[in-house]
Amino acid sequence: MLSDKAEIIEEDGTQIRAETFVMPGPLVIRLRYVVKVPYHRRTAMSRRAIFARDNHRCQYCGAHADSIDHVMPRSRGGMHVWENVTAACRGCNLKKRDRTPQEAGMALANQPHTPRELAWVAVSVGRVPEEWKQYLAFAS
Repeated sequence: MLSDKAEIIEEDGTQIRAETFVMPGPLVIRLRYVVKVPYHRRTAMSRRAIFARDNHRCQYCGAHADSIDHVMPRSRGGMHVWENVTAACRGCNLKKRDRTPQEAGMALANQPHTPRELAWVAVSVGRVPEEWKQYLAFAS
């Protein structure tokens, strides 16, 4: 693109205009060489990040998730960490109350886990656009 640090792989059909140039609007950009970015050991945990990791689905019944559940309830010593927090619909969250899934007779579809570092992309844009998925390993 402008300083040959990156190239446009896919265009979005728009144009970017400036006084001295016109270029196609980028949809997917590829860096021509490695650019050093800050390294964070873990993806920051937030409601939005938890919903992104769990694809906005209740991990108990598969419905649209609108709340967060602590697998081991905080009232019983459960920590507020990636491995103990999951997306849940309000109905399942109320049904489970302050019990473990086993005590409530419920099963988790997926064990909660710390997402891979590239998950920040899904969190930052809300949902990963279809056009990006072939380029991102975590989105497939």
